[in-house]
Amino acid sequence: MRALPQPVRVSLSSRISFNDSGMTKLAFGLLSLWIFATAASAAVINVEFKFTPFVGDPGTDKSVQIVPGKAAIFINNIPFADETVQGDEVPVLFEEHEVAPAVWVPMSSVGALLRKGQNKIRIEFTPNDPAKKYRAQLRWASVTDTATEEEEPGNMRATNQANEGVDDRKSVTGKVVFERDFTAVFALDLPWHHYPAVTSLTEEDKQKIATLLKERAEWFKPDFGALYKALEDNESLKVEDVRRAQCLEAAYKAGVRVQAPEAGELNFTTTGGPAVVVTKKEGPLFGLDEKTFAPIKDEDTQMCAGMALSAIYPAKLIAVKRPEGKWEIVL
Repeated sequence: MRALPQPVRVSLSSRISFNDSGMTKLAFGLLSLWIFATAASAAVINVEFKFTPFVGDPGTDKSVQIVPGKAAIFINNIPFADETVQGDEVPVLFEEHEVAPAVWVPMSSVGALLRKGQNKIRIEFTPNDPAKKYRAQLRWASVTDTATEEEEPGNMRATNQANEGVDDRKSVTGKVVFERDFTAVFALDLPWHHYPAVTSLTEEDKQKIATLLKERAEWFKPDFGALYKALEDNESLKVEDVRRAQCLEAAYKAGVRVQAPEAGELNFTTTGGPAVVVTKKEGPLFGLDEKTFAPIKDEDTQMCAGMALSAIYPAKLIAVKRPEGKWEIVL
């Protein structure tokens, strides 16, 4: 995965006098010219969301206490991640009194769930203590490829963030849900993003999807050609490293197997769009867990096989129906 652009804030203090000398005036003029030039060409390359449930007052406190719980993150109604939020003490940052995030979601990291154009993020947070009152914030900002100028009385700041905002809920108990629509011009425009929305599934649809899962399970067998081919499209792994390590072969020899679920064992969740989320009613979708890899005694081989197989046989998959009626697995 490529490195993600980080927020940048560079401030020029009002304590600097720009009238002390011609050289200072020249330096300021060159800086202003540079900022003006980069602002004109700045393009949005990412959108970031930061969620924090906390107790404290960021307006006066140097730190606040995170409220522990679970955060479920959805992109375009598709489950993306489940995060455990720890009850840590975190600092209050910058002049804006911004609380350090408990959950940080850069959209450049969500892959094909993101569509070119309009999108929606939803974060559902459930605290461990449902009776405790707390404050919750969702912050967002676009990240640009160059810095732009932000000027206030007596202060000038250069930043690569734009369109910043916050949804601040100051008195919350129990579960809280945040939703935010946003635009991602930098996202990939994939064919399945434009497929018709699936609102319901027939028994025939479910059987066809189950057949695709069985076909996928059969990839894990010598000579593993189909599995290696599928790994070529995975950005988080280098297929040549997996080939070189021979960890798939070692796992198979140690007795590791992939279990294909039957249609009756599956849950099918529509999302209001083309994507249908496929999970198993009980346990992992393909039966892979820590016990599966226990027979592999070499730690490096175990890790390699675990990462490779988990990439192709995750806990959930996304199925879509092409316009002509054929089902396919896209994630």
